[in-house]
Amino acid sequence: MSMIRDLRAAVRPRPSLRKESGSYDTTRAPGTNSAVVDCAVYRDGARVQTREPLTPHEAMRLVHRDGGFVWIGLHEPTEAEFSGIAGEFGLHPLAVEDAVQAHQRPKLERYDDSLFTVFKTIHYVEHDELTATSEVVETGEVMCFTGRDFFITVRHGGQGSLRALRHRLQDEPDLLAKGPSAVLHAIADHVVDGYIAVADAVQDDIDEVETAVFSLGRKGTPRGTDAGRIYQLKREVLEFKRAVSPLLRPMQLLSERPMRLVDPDIQKYFRDVADHLARVQEQVLGFDELLNSILQANLAQASVTQNEDMRKITSWAAIIAVPTMVCGVYGMNFDYMPELRWKFGYPLTLGVTVCICLSIHRILKRNGWL
Repeated sequence: MSMIRDLRAAVRPRPSLRKESGSYDTTRAPGTNSAVVDCAVYRDGARVQTREPLTPHEAMRLVHRDGGFVWIGLHEPTEAEFSGIAGEFGLHPLAVEDAVQAHQRPKLERYDDSLFTVFKTIHYVEHDELTATSEVVETGEVMCFTGRDFFITVRHGGQGSLRALRHRLQDEPDLLAKGPSAVLHAIADHVVDGYIAVADAVQDDIDEVETAVFSLGRKGTPRGTDAGRIYQLKREVLEFKRAVSPLLRPMQLLSERPMRLVDPDIQKYFRDVADHLARVQEQVLGFDELLNSILQANLAQASVTQNEDMRKITSWAAIIAVPTMVCGVYGMNFDYMPELRWKFGYPLTLGVTVCICLSIHRILKRNGWL
């Protein structure tokens, strides 16, 4: 963590440089980290090495002078931090507003000479046991601005760091030489690969719940499970669905429709991303339908259990009704009652009552009520 703080502190613009550009300040209040995580210029597929970390203004000067493109990564910038960068690169105000406020649905929009893309990242939350309050998936957002000579990422949430992705791309100069569209494809592929991993983990949770619903108890009857667990898992799957489904159309556009800002060679790679995303969407839709079936089966089992309980209660009430009736009759203290003054009247009455109760018990048990 100290290395991250040092790196973020290092990329803060120096006062002299901010004064020179006169357009923006990407620093926060003292004691807090800068929104700029990394800022670098890439030329011919390689990162341009500089003695000191670049500011966005310096990076653009290098690009205008020697060519290449600049890649700026930001994490949860404030409006003041991002407004200067937006002015430097000519970003549309509506896209800037969406990038700062976050909580956007996945989409692809074109503004003048730039593309604005929103991805929702999904992270699987590890848990020892699935409960009615367990958090299964955690979401974040990555907004991407793609231009001719710049690529800007705005990340929201604690998950979905792009540092490892940047390093991996720097090890593939042939791909990185294709320009900003290559970075856009890499991020899309990274996000969709995360969806695939989360889908596999969610499948394990659904299998666990399904097994619990249809498992047998001690007496060979369905044991069932807590409906709250199923409902919570269904809500998490719905959150997953909200991230996956809206992204399918943007990926299809990037893979099928020619765009000036997307290299034709890179466009072919978007087809693979769109195929993977379609497969994940099918999985998520299947999860939703399967959870509906599991929930209905659980409710049906609960109804069957309640009916069995009511049968048992009714059966024992019928058995108890016999001695209650006999005792009620002989408890009225009439003078003239059958066998009232007979020596064996009391044991005979008890014997007849017990025989009737045993007969009723046998009949009810044979019919499956007990």
